[in-house]
Amino acid sequence: MAGATRVRDDALVRAGRAVRLALLVALALLFLIPFYLLVRNGLAREEDITSPDWTFFPSHIQWGNLGELFDDSSVPFLRSLLNSALIAVATTVGTVLLASLAGYGLARIPYRHANKVFYAILGTLMVPAAVTFVPTFVLVSSLGWVSTLRGLIVPTLFSAFACFVFRQYFLGFPRELEDAAHVDGLGYWRTYWRVVVPNARPVFAAVGTIVFIGAWNSFLWPLVIGQDRNAWTVQVALSSFTTSQVVRLHELFIAAAVSIVPLLLVFLLFQRWIVAGVERSGID
Repeated sequence: MAGATRVRDDALVRAGRAVRLALLVALALLFLIPFYLLVRNGLAREEDITSPDWTFFPSHIQWGNLGELFDDSSVPFLRSLLNSALIAVATTVGTVLLASLAGYGLARIPYRHANKVFYAILGTLMVPAAVTFVPTFVLVSSLGWVSTLRGLIVPTLFSAFACFVFRQYFLGFPRELEDAAHVDGLGYWRTYWRVVVPNARPVFAAVGTIVFIGAWNSFLWPLVIGQDRNAWTVQVALSSFTTSQVVRLHELFIAAAVSIVPLLLVFLLFQRWIVAGVERSGID
């Protein structure tokens, strides 16, 4: 009897694993459909994209679409990619640096009004972006930063969300490590750089990846500030393939496929640290 029960339990466990595996495969295929469509349509002709007779892959693969994308004189796509990369990297470094310093100061440096400052920072999360958009544009315009990298980067460096995540993480950071650093004569600044930062790489990677993706995908602010073609970002360049006069679908799809490659590389490189950072910081 016991043997039959054990066999039945093993069969149920194997059946459960098979169901979970099948569900994961189905979800993975569903997740990959948009990427398949980007590649399929990006390497197809206009008539293959709009044809009512759907084929899994076009009969004539148009590898020249990639060269056409970068040779298109009406859309400086390569320049847009470089602009987006520079803006995303600078925004990520600046935001992570400022937010981590603010979070560490609010969590560790004794200050009577620290909680009030923290609640004021959280309060900015409740202010809609549309409310501050026009005043920010007026300020940037008055400084002469329109169509400049400064105008695209500086106004986006403050992130209340990143500050919140770092503060919550540093509240749980082992005080023993900091106490040992203080005993060795290190102040808050050197303790932060020599002790805290090396031991907080996962949360830095998690927050940095989130900020990088947000900066790369930003559209409205670069559209308004980047009025010169040389200041376009990749998202603005993508929008230029669809206008009221013409719609270039094959270029739009191949450009979208190229534009997501940096995001995939960043995610694959920092995947392990991202998961660890999310676990340690308590992001839900």
